[in-house]
Amino acid sequence: MTSSSQPKTASPHDDINANNDTADDTAEKNTDPTQSRLLVIIGSTRPGRVGLPIGKWFAQTARRHGKFDVHVADLATVGLPLLDEPGHPRVGEYQHEHTRKWSATVAAADAIVFVIPEYNHGYNAATKNAIDFLHAEWQHKAVGFVSYGGASSGMRAVEQLKPVVTTLNMVPAAEVNISLFTHEVVDDVFVGDDRLTAGATVMLDRLLSWTTALQSLRQSQ
Repeated sequence: MTSSSQPKTASPHDDINANNDTADDTAEKNTDPTQSRLLVIIGSTRPGRVGLPIGKWFAQTARRHGKFDVHVADLATVGLPLLDEPGHPRVGEYQHEHTRKWSATVAAADAIVFVIPEYNHGYNAATKNAIDFLHAEWQHKAVGFVSYGGASSGMRAVEQLKPVVTTLNMVPAAEVNISLFTHEVVDDVFVGDDRLTAGATVMLDRLLSWTTALQSLRQSQ
């Protein structure tokens, strides 16, 4: 069931495709307009990032799950500058077109999954910057995390990001943590094993439950 009170209109940041070497958001599309919209945000913007193939893997896993209308926003393509809005995001009076486009992308989503790296025991700057541009658009949405890193599998980045999202009244549902010591990207493709796929499925189930539970709060905004 579509659970946001805001219309699910297309955004320039939706449906990122392989033609521009970013996340393929065209394969295995869900077409049921009554499904809740899941926005997968690929947080790393670094050239050669592992986050892109991991984000593609998760988006494909989410489509096979079959319960969400899955969309992808790749921050490398979204191209937000460092926060440059003169007004507080709580007011929502955006001066720049890039902010208005980003606002439309996030507002249309019912649930969010951040695909994030761990840099120096923390989350990356581009992800925090993208969050800080907006306020109301994040409110009362279930959020999941797909993190990756070395021995910690990105867990420290997730733990630091949770207080940020809960301040925006988002509800963390679950996380999938990927160690690059045991999982590799080969020829720009990440293939999750059965354990990771099972973990992603559990997270998607929890996201769906919370998305439904939070529906009335989103509609009251």
